[in-house]
Amino acid sequence: MGQSRDKGAVVPKSSRKSEIDGFLEAAAKLPAVAPGGGRGRLIFALDATMSRQPTWDIAQSLQGRMFTTAAAHGGLDVQLVYYRGLSECKASRFVAGGEHLASLMSQIRVGAGETQIGRVLAHTLEETRKIPVSALVFVGDAMEERLDVLAGLAGELGLLGVKAFLFQEGRDRAAEVAFRKIAQLTGGAYAAFDRGAPERLLALLSAAAAYAAGGCPALEYEARSRGAAAAGHLLAQMRQAGGKG
Repeated sequence: MGQSRDKGAVVPKSSRKSEIDGFLEAAAKLPAVAPGGGRGRLIFALDATMSRQPTWDIAQSLQGRMFTTAAAHGGLDVQLVYYRGLSECKASRFVAGGEHLASLMSQIRVGAGETQIGRVLAHTLEETRKIPVSALVFVGDAMEERLDVLAGLAGELGLLGVKAFLFQEGRDRAAEVAFRKIAQLTGGAYAAFDRGAPERLLALLSAAAAYAAGGCPALEYEARSRGAAAAGHLLAQMRQAGGKG
């Protein structure tokens, strides 16, 4: 990994522990999703380092719409993954409703640290080797790790058929290069958004959820029937990368 970014005051250890415990307790109380139920499985991963607070709040307010879109294409089970600090990377169980995911997200506050995208990719590999994962959605603004390591993990995801959709806030060049490479190697797609225009992120999350629930036919339907520019944007990249769904 690269050097740590000081994105604000470090959260005291006692506060971090309390939040982690709250997250794990909330996750344990959620109803378990039965594996192999025929629904799409999506891993929703977010950078929760300090600069991400505004976007974390936006994502929390928008994520329920993913389930609404996915419901039209067979439904979706989502696992929340986040990282912050120097080594904290946590994952929930898979949940089947927007209110459940919102409950988990409400337990987390951002904290200073460095990126851990490699751990997100490795976790996705581990999960899909147990039960196939349709797609990974990652929302972040930076990359401080070795690109060759991330590319290797992305290549493995591509071989397993997991499409990665990487949505970048801002225009950090290193992040853009890495996010585009990961998307290309998995047959997924990349897009940038501005936190001042949350409808763009909403459209991207909804399009990715449609794919996770129903594959490329669902994404094509969103692009054709609803005139969704975001769905068309993702679909064009997937076709260019050779991802057929």
